Amino acid sequence: MGEFISFLGSNLQTFWEYTGYANATLGNWIMILVGLVFIYLAVTKEFEPMLLVPIGFGILVGNVPFNLDAGLKVGVYESNSVFNILYGGVTNGWYPPLIFLGIGAMTDFSALISQPRLVLIGAAAQFGIFGAYMLALLLGFDPQQAGAIGIIGGADGPTAIFLSSKLAPNLMGAIAVAAYSYMALVPVIQPPIMRLLTTKKERVIRMKPPRAVSKNEKVIFPIVGLLLTAFLVPSGLPLLGMLFFGNLLKESGVTRRLAETARNQLIDVVTILLGFTVGCSTQASEFITVNSLLIFGLGALSFVIATASGVLFVKFFNLFLKEGNKINPLIGNAGVSAVPDAARISQNVGLEYDPSNYLLMQAMGPNVAGVIGSAVAAGVLLGFLI
Repeated sequence: MGEFISFLGSNLQTFWEYTGYANATLGNWIMILVGLVFIYLAVTKEFEPMLLVPIGFGILVGNVPFNLDAGLKVGVYESNSVFNILYGGVTNGWYPPLIFLGIGAMTDFSALISQPRLVLIGAAAQFGIFGAYMLALLLGFDPQQAGAIGIIGGADGPTAIFLSSKLAPNLMGAIAVAAYSYMALVPVIQPPIMRLLTTKKERVIRMKPPRAVSKNEKVIFPIVGLLLTAFLVPSGLPLLGMLFFGNLLKESGVTRRLAETARNQLIDVVTILLGFTVGCSTQASEFITVNSLLIFGLGALSFVIATASGVLFVKFFNLFLKEGNKINPLIGNAGVSAVPDAARISQNVGLEYDPSNYLLMQAMGPNVAGVIGSAVAAGVLLGFLI
């Protein structure tokens, strides 16, 4: 009987040593709390739920601790585990181009085609990327790490993942989570900056409605857009090529099934896998570091710079425009790549000061330009840092 009790006790002790409770650290519990906050914001506040729910739950899964000596091969960083294989789409840069294919298939570039000058706002907002890049260098990050951190300012999660997978794989988890976090917090971060940098008179500027765009223009745009941008920054071809290809599927009118698949089933599947595996990659041992905290701080600053740059550029541009042709600077925030949330914020803030001044269509111009701009900026950084 004594031997049986000893045997049972030994087995229970071994079992306990392999449980998550025995292997949990304070860091694991902190990250689990972060995951719960993400899920809470997604469910109760509806902050980017399509992203924050997969990422938040992935954080929970990624921080269930286990004994590495058991050889279970369940962790995202364990070679040939299920999660490691799925995470390969992130580390090898497969998922972001597929996301861009879906974005292209669901994006209407009419607002930009009808008012090409709005592309300048999307370009101006990219100052946040290069501003954060320089600040990261000053804080001691190497040039490749600084470039990967700076791209957070573009408010484009897939681009941030694509670039960090090439330039700074060891920082990719922190960069991806920071990028998606600030994308979700666009409604919180941008309005105070927009109000601070504009006057009451500027906020009620009425813009001319965009002209109607023909089908031929819509079909030609992705072809011309690809040739202009990809020849300028060939290193951005995986993102730019898939973005414009998706848009051609949409606008050609003869590939409706392909366009529907790209903007629905395909992008949904890839978003699930990307968000979940990025969340899984935030294991406390890999994620809770001084560099992660610096990345979150620089990411927030780059986002502020990008928003401010877009608004201030419109104010400067208006100095050279005649009355009746000026641009409402409230659409300057939409130069970041958070489509269509940033454009909706332009609309909502504008309606606060003039309930009959609808800015959504005009704001969509710089917003879709921001998508192109962030991909071009990533190509520029990749071109001289790789």
